[in-house]
Amino acid sequence: MLRCCLLVCGVLLALPAARAQQAGDTLSAACPAPRVVELCVELDASRAVDPGAGPLTFRWDMGDGTQLTGPIVAHCYQARKQYTVQLDVVEEATGEVRRAEKLIPVDFTQEIVLNFRAGPTDTVRVGQPVVFDALDSQLPLCQNVVVLWDFRDGFVTNGRRVQHAFRRPGQYPVRMSLRGNGPDSCPTSHCVSRTLVVVP
Repeated sequence: MLRCCLLVCGVLLALPAARAQQAGDTLSAACPAPRVVELCVELDASRAVDPGAGPLTFRWDMGDGTQLTGPIVAHCYQARKQYTVQLDVVEEATGEVRRAEKLIPVDFTQEIVLNFRAGPTDTVRVGQPVVFDALDSQLPLCQNVVVLWDFRDGFVTNGRRVQHAFRRPGQYPVRMSLRGNGPDSCPTSHCVSRTLVVVP
């Protein structure tokens, strides 16, 4: 019988929460900068032992088609979804494979994610249309989520994917806010900010 001491370390980086500003408000609380949220896990079965079986080989099916081998593995996923990791254990002396010795749920859908993209670079020209998207952002406990944009040049809008052109050169700390309405822990509101440099 395998005594499995399995450590699961998930790197699920949720951003620090800041209260979102009212649309067009330039005096509200500061919004932190968005940062990339890594969809990564580290799994450690190095302390799993079976005294009667001798040396063991650990085979991991990460749930997205990736197969890894070893007592300690790390993996980053491409999509924010739910996965089930399957650990198979092989007895090296006999070659016996113990399938699904452990099934480990990995869920990236329950974290608050605040992030947005703004065109290919953070420097644009006056009048150049820039596409902003918050497609990866989520407030998982809220049923109705509205995405608000304050471009800090007097224009505000809403939507997960929007387009805007700045009329004057300068530095604009664009704010993206997620506002959730109902149930229970909602309403809630969070924002992040990224500075765009607009050149003539």
